[in-house]
Order: sequence, then C-alpha cells, then structure tokens
Amino acid sequence: MNTQKSWEELELKDDFMFAKIMRDRTLCKKMLERLLEIEIEKIEYPEEQKTIDLSYDSRSIRLDLYVKDDKDTVYNVEIQTVDTKELPKRSRYYQGMIDLNLIEKGEPYQKLNRSYVIFICTFDLFGEGLYRYTFENLCREKTDLSLNDEAIKIFFNTSGTKGEITDEAKAFLKYVGGVSSEDSYVQELQAEINNAKRNEEWRREYMTLLMRDKENIEKGRLEGLAEGKAEGLAEGLAKGKAEGLAEAKKQLAKMLLQKGTFSDLDIAGMIGIPLEELLEIKNQ
Repeated sequence: MNTQKSWEELELKDDFMFAKIMRDRTLCKKMLERLLEIEIEKIEYPEEQKTIDLSYDSRSIRLDLYVKDDKDTVYNVEIQTVDTKELPKRSRYYQGMIDLNLIEKGEPYQKLNRSYVIFICTFDLFGEGLYRYTFENLCREKTDLSLNDEAIKIFFNTSGTKGEITDEAKAFLKYVGGVSSEDSYVQELQAEINNAKRNEEWRREYMTLLMRDKENIEKGRLEGLAEGKAEGLAEGLAKGKAEGLAEAKKQLAKMLLQKGTFSDLDIAGMIGIPLEELLEIKNQ
C-alpha cells in the first residue's frame, strides 16, 4: 500500500483503491474485456486482495484482484507503480501459487484452469515502448509451436506509445497513469472513486492500514539498528522506538484534525492515544 498518500489523494493506481473499485462486477468485467479484447458473459464476485497461503512455512501472496469467468478462466490483476526489478520472477511465483491453489493433491493436471497473471504498470518494464507485453510458453526451435499450457502473463504499460491495442484499452491505461478523458468507462471509474471517497468505513480501514504501516516501518528501522548495536544500547533503542512511534501518532493526529472529518474522540480511539493528549496536539 502507498503509505505516502492521504485518503483524498488516492487514485485507481493505488492498490487499496483499485481493490475496492474492482469489487464492482460490472466495472471489473469491463476492464478485463477492454484489456484482453475478449467477451466475458459473467464473472464471480471479485475476491478483495485474495490471500493464497498453502502451508505454514511457505511464502503467502496477497492478490489485488482474483476472479473467474463463466468458463472458469482465472484472472489475477495487479497494480504496480514501482519498478522493483523482480516482476518477471514474481509473475512466475504468482502463476505457480495460483496453480497449486486450483487443484487438490492427487487431482489430474487437466483440471488446471486457463489463467492470466496481469500486471498494470505505471512504467515501461521492458523499455520497448509497448502498451502490452504478452508472454506464453513457445518452442524456441519452432516459435509457432505453443506448449498450450494455458498459462499467460501480461504486463501493461500505462505510458506506452506502440503496439496494436484498442482506443478503449488505451483510454483505460492512460487513466490509470493519471490522464483522464471523456471515455465513458473512464468517467464511470472516476464517478465510482468519487463515491468511494465518501465511504467512511473504507476511509477508516485505510487510515488503520496507514497507521499499521507506519508502525511496521518504524519497528523495522529500529530492529535494523538494534542488530548493529551492542547490547549496551538496547535501552536507548527501546526509548527511540517509543519516541518514534509517538511522533508517528502525533503526525497522523495532525493530519486527521486538519481534515475535520472525525470527532476528537474518534481520532483518539483510532490512533490509540488519550483524548487529553490529542487535545494538546490540537491546541498546538
């Protein structure tokens, strides 16, 4: 989750907002049809950030969007705003985990569904300027021979300039990249985002995640320092951790007070500080 943005600043390219907006079956179906240039009769209700955790000692994955259509084709769609340099390997891992999730032990491999792992990137992962990069398993010696394992990986580029895709798909990608248009679907998405920002339950959920991420970042920073320090610094590090967390809570309180959306009592409860402490911050 992008922890640098306030609730009002969220866009479709932010994974929290993307997952919420794509809970709408119609909007999700239209997106898949535009991007893949296919027709879908219906989809199962999107699972919001589905988690696949196959065993206690395996690495779990949390998917932004995971749906099936009426032909049991599986679609995993991820929003990616930062080039972490490992997306190709991540797509391989996601594909494998999805496959393991699709069939039980001992079931025939024929039961594996056709599946798409799709990354919508706000950058050009491969540097070729294409809107879309599609990967399927082909024979190197005879490139027109497909393995036909029905596992497809696609990387979309919102800043693309080349390649044959529809104007509707271009409009959607540009919108994810921050460029609006009069396209009807783009307008639908923007209206839904405007509605979402009035959803107080989602706002509180986002603020809770924001606070949790701040705490985790602070905890990780201090734990990293602790590893490089002698035992004699343990007391100082503990004090620094408490002070760092207190400062993070103070900054979040200031931001919520400025928004004026919640009462003082609600803000104090959300952040986990006494009301008297919040009032002191407010008076400052």
